[in-house]
Amino acid sequence: MQNESSWNIELTGLDYAEWRRKLEAIGESVGFFEPLGSKHHALFHEDGDTLLVSFESFPGIGALSDDARPLGLEIAEANSWSLLSLVSRNDTWFRDGEVYGFFDQLTDDGFFDDFERVVFYGAGPCGYAAAAYSVSAPGAIVVALQPQATLDPRITEWDDRFTEQRRMQFTDRYGYAPDMIDGAEQGYIIYDSREPLDAMHAALFHRRNVTRFRVPFLGTALQAALLEMGILTQIVTEAAEGRLTTQSFAQAMRARREYGPYLRKLLARLEHEERLELVRILCTFVTDRKTAPRFRRRLRALRKLEDGMSDDADAEALDGDEAETAR
Repeated sequence: MQNESSWNIELTGLDYAEWRRKLEAIGESVGFFEPLGSKHHALFHEDGDTLLVSFESFPGIGALSDDARPLGLEIAEANSWSLLSLVSRNDTWFRDGEVYGFFDQLTDDGFFDDFERVVFYGAGPCGYAAAAYSVSAPGAIVVALQPQATLDPRITEWDDRFTEQRRMQFTDRYGYAPDMIDGAEQGYIIYDSREPLDAMHAALFHRRNVTRFRVPFLGTALQAALLEMGILTQIVTEAAEGRLTTQSFAQAMRARREYGPYLRKLLARLEHEERLELVRILCTFVTDRKTAPRFRRRLRALRKLEDGMSDDADAEALDGDEAETAR
């Protein structure tokens, strides 16, 4: 990525105001920086002819990035893409007139027309924003992790996670994300199908141009899981290049076999369902490949149980033989 040295500034340990001031200095040297009121900003880093439009929150960046740089920068750098990074001070779903106006201006200026490909990316509330604002760049690619479709209680009254945010306006411009994604060339919605509320939102994105990928047992922190497995950049890259298919996604998700949180959730589910043979197979698979005390203890307990059952069966058979002899 051109002007990469501009990012060699210490960003960790800063409050939002100071962090944003440093981002402004970076933006002025690599492209532009646009404050969008007190809660949002946009930073453009010009590089290749593919543009990644990423939506993130300041707390999310702090939790996921060791160097406090936007996650979108990591994905863009890996591919020599240009980056338009939208950041919110907290979870706002980017529902703000300043943000509306910014995307209106980009559209009027033909900003997106300067790129061969445009990719919108975000997770959770930021996934909502990625889908909603993709309407400003018809023909774009959208990758959204466990996005909300809307918080309008008339549609999603069943989602009790964000009751305070229902006061936000989701019925005006850039409002209902599943409708806004209609203009995209292709949308990809990735979610844990065993998380009921995330799955219900994902169902609202049923569209001709949307592919939904289910990733059970990865939980509600899906972005963090894909990062820890080292496959998030790969997924976004394949989506941008038109190479993300059911088969390629399944191949990427094979990384779950080495991912502890996934394996532990799968074990807990199998134990809850009392599927002991599958528990034994899973524990054997895991302990053959890595140090996993929890799985090793469970496998040992299963083997003791099986040995005990075998001893009981032998004793019953012996009792039967003795009874037959007595006759």
